[in-house]
Parts: sequence; structure tokens; C-alpha cells
Amino acid sequence: MNKKKNISKFGFFAMTASLFITVYEYPTFADSGKTLIFFLLLCGIFWFLPVALSSAELATIEGYQDGGIFSWVGEPLGEKFGFAAIFFQWFQITVGFVTMIYFIIGTVSDVLNVPVLNTNVGVKFILVISIFWLLTALQFKGTKITEQVAKYGFSIGIVIPVLLMLVLAIKYIASGNQISKNFTDTHFFPDKSNISALVSFVLAYMGVEASAPHIADLENPKKDYPKIMFALVIVGVVLSTIGGSVVAMVSHGNISANAGVVNALKEIISPGKESPLVIILGILVSFGVMAQVSSWIVSPTEGLQFVASKGLLPKKYEEVNKHGVPVPLLIVQGIIVTAWAAILTFGSGNSGGNVSFQTAISLTVIIYLSAYILFFIAYLVIVFKKKELKREYQIPGGSKVKIFVAGSGLLLSIAAIMTAFMIPDTMSKTEGKTYITTLIFSYIVTVVAPFLFYQFYSKNHSLKGAAHHEDDQTRMD
Repeated sequence: MNKKKNISKFGFFAMTASLFITVYEYPTFADSGKTLIFFLLLCGIFWFLPVALSSAELATIEGYQDGGIFSWVGEPLGEKFGFAAIFFQWFQITVGFVTMIYFIIGTVSDVLNVPVLNTNVGVKFILVISIFWLLTALQFKGTKITEQVAKYGFSIGIVIPVLLMLVLAIKYIASGNQISKNFTDTHFFPDKSNISALVSFVLAYMGVEASAPHIADLENPKKDYPKIMFALVIVGVVLSTIGGSVVAMVSHGNISANAGVVNALKEIISPGKESPLVIILGILVSFGVMAQVSSWIVSPTEGLQFVASKGLLPKKYEEVNKHGVPVPLLIVQGIIVTAWAAILTFGSGNSGGNVSFQTAISLTVIIYLSAYILFFIAYLVIVFKKKELKREYQIPGGSKVKIFVAGSGLLLSIAAIMTAFMIPDTMSKTEGKTYITTLIFSYIVTVVAPFLFYQFYSKNHSLKGAAHHEDDQTRMD
């Protein structure tokens, strides 16, 4: 029976990769031109690598294996902060789903030449919620479907299109076509005009730890998990750099946030005319993003199910169907995603898809970064105060290296949150006002929510559970 539960190393790798490799962000990267290489290397070395290394160590500490980031943060910092961390990890993706589906709609709209799908806010909203609820319904049959979709989605929806883009771009440039000014007229190092883009590049690597609830499904988790983390760092940096650079090099004029990939494909395959290959690649890329949505639908909710088993959520959220899927949690998640879709789609009004898309991306990142700040603080507490804990893997180099690794991740997380509140130069005054107002309001509500819920519900129920346990123990004694 246990064999059925095992996930192959490639299956786990693909599922994790599809959680964080963000094809839909390539146009956003491309806006920074050459600077995208600096940002991707900076975030890859000083943020993504620290997350991967720290996760690999935390996941092998005795007593920290269950519950993912809830246990990693909750054990050293206390239950309240563990609850906030798992909440942020889950809640950010309720916004992220909208971002990903915006990309799917923009891509399909462009390759099929049906602009109304992406320009009419009513049609766009209906499409967002229809796609999301359909993918949610598919999860009710269990995570085996998710694993299969992740494998194929990663292989044919991410790796193949990106490598093909690279080959076609080399051929395009070798044929004498000019490299776009979007790439040539920029510098390697950032300046005032694009420093605000940092927040988008951090998103390129977010989510690598979200597959932690599935670690136990690996045949040899203590040995395989750290190796998979290292492989993911390399693959993540390489694919994001290739994808973003190609879009920047071949896109002339303004780069559309949610149609930039297709526009780049058109330019390198068949400039000025229709091509079946563009349609095929556009559909494949959309499938890759759908696989990402599928992987995210269940992964964080399994952590929430663990939290519910601790009494921190109402008991009904512990429930699973015959396939082991937490249906009540998925229903609540779906309702929240529907609400975000309405706020972000109708909130941008006629200001265009780019504003709602950029707001969704920034909000996704700063909510998730709030979880990562707690994550790195928790890791540093373990380094300073809990050295005696048994673990199968440790970041090599001793305490000083560990402090440098986690400290760099923490500082970059804080810096990225700060840059998210800088209005991008590409937005008009009206668009900027809409962007910053929606972002600030949504972020404040989100940060306060888990602490209020814990104070008025979780704390009491958790303490009651502990008190009940102590009473039972006293009677037994």
C-alpha cells in the first residue's frame, strides 16, 4: 500500500517546478531589459538558494516534517506565527490563481485572435472563474491527476516552449534581425527607473517549499529532497533567464504583460502573418500554466488541513473525501478566488489588463514574502537557540554561513516588499493611483486577518485542546 503513495523523484521535481516556474512572468521580466539577468541572478543566489537550502534543513529536523511551513515557523516562533505563515502561503495563491489565469486568457485571446476575451471585463471575469472552478473540480479525484498534469505540463508546457523560443530567437538574430531596444538600451545593473521590478523577480522563485507536505511520499526523502532542491535552483534560474531575455530581445515597442510571450513567438516565427506553430506553442504554454494552477490548488490546502487537525480551524476543514482531498477547504478557496477575480478584474475598470495583472502579481508577492520573512526569522532562531535539534541535512559551513544565507534571504524579502509599493514608470498617474490604492488596502486586510482569526478563534480552541489533554493526563496519573 505504501508503494502507491510514493512519488517518483521526477514526479516530485515536476510538481515542485510547476509550483514556482512562472512562464506568465516573462513579459514582466522583459520590461527590465538586460537588467533582468542581474535581477534573476541576484534573487536566484541570494533569495532562491537560501529558501531551498533552509527548506532542505528544516524538512529533515525531527518533529518538523509534518505541516510544512506551519511547523517550520510554529515550532521555533510559536503557534500564532506558524498559523500566520501557512495562512500567507495559502492566501497569496488565491490572488496568484487570478494572475495565472489572466495569462492563460491573454494568451488564448491573442493566438486565436479573439480580443474580446481579454478586453471585456465581464467576459474576462466569467472566464477566470470558469477555468478555476473547472480545474478545482478535477482535483476532487485525488492528487494522482495533479502529479500527471504537473509532469506533462512542466515538460511540454514549460521546458519545450522555452527551449524552442531560445533556438528560434538565435535563428531570428542570426538572420540579421535587430535586437530590440527593450534589451539594448538598458543596463545590466538597475537604476531608479526599474528598481521597483525587484518584487516581480522574487516571484520567479516563490513556492519551492510549498511541496513540503509531499516530502514523505518520496522513497528516500532525507537523501532526495536536498538534491531536488539544488536541481530546482539551477533549472529555475536558467529557464527564467532564457524566457525573459528572449521576450526582451525580440519585442519591439511596449511589452504586454499578459500577451507578451505570444507576441514574442509571433515575431520570431512569423512576423506580420498568422502561423499554426504560434497557435500550438501558445496553447502549450497555456497548458503549462494550467498545470501550475492545478499543482497549487491542493498543495497549500494540505498544510491547512494539518492546521485544522490541531484545532486552529473549524473541525469540518479536517474532512477529506474518499480520495483524500480536503473538499471543504477547496470550496472556501474557490469562493475567495472568485472574490479576488471580481476585485482585480472590475477594480481595474477600463485602465487596461496590465494594471490588474501588475496589481495581482505585486499583491501575490508581498503576501507570500510576509510568510518568507517569518520563515527566515524562524530559521535564524533555530541557528542561534536550537542547535541541538537532530537533523539529517544541514547547510554546510557552520553557523556563520547559515546566518549569512538566511540573513540575505530575509533582507532581500524586506527590500522586495518595499519596492512593490513603488509605482512602475510604465503606468500613467490614474493607473498608478488605482494600482497603489488597491495594493495597500488588500495587503493591510490580508496581514491583519490571520492574527485576528487566531486571537478570536484558534487561540481559544488550541488552548482548550491543550487543557483537555492536561486534564486527561492528570486523571491518568
